[in-house]
Amino acid sequence: MKLLLGIAVAVLALADAGQSPLQRRVVKDVLDYFHSRSNVQFLFKEQSVEGAIERVDSSGTFVQLRLNLGQTACRKQTQRKQNCRIMENRRKPACLACYKFDNSDVPKVLDKYYNCGPSHHLAVKEIKHRDEAECRAVEEAGKASDALYLPGMFAFSKGLPA
Repeated sequence: MKLLLGIAVAVLALADAGQSPLQRRVVKDVLDYFHSRSNVQFLFKEQSVEGAIERVDSSGTFVQLRLNLGQTACRKQTQRKQNCRIMENRRKPACLACYKFDNSDVPKVLDKYYNCGPSHHLAVKEIKHRDEAECRAVEEAGKASDALYLPGMFAFSKGLPA
């Protein structure tokens, strides 16, 4: 049993080591959001990350993750959260998270979108299309096309000859 637990801890450590700092930040933010919901009574932990995408362009870094969470035996208000283990036959929600960070030394979030629900919930066609559209909008955040332009904004840049 101890050997199995040791192997599980090693696998989780390797999975965490494979994530970039921005991906770990997204995972933490999604877990904080999920735990802030009033209908969540127990702590959830990251069980796996699928389909991690990280793209860098001139406007910043886009991160998209599909997280699988697992419900633990610990209540949300528990102080010692390190010893909470994932329960086998409990809720296992899936989350889609899309974040756009700027290029500064301490990256700021330009835009974000997340959707968490039962794993079959995210597979529904309408929800999947909405998620894809929202993630595309997040990825476009900070690009030149986002500059606010109002009609008539440059109408007075060239006046009549004096």
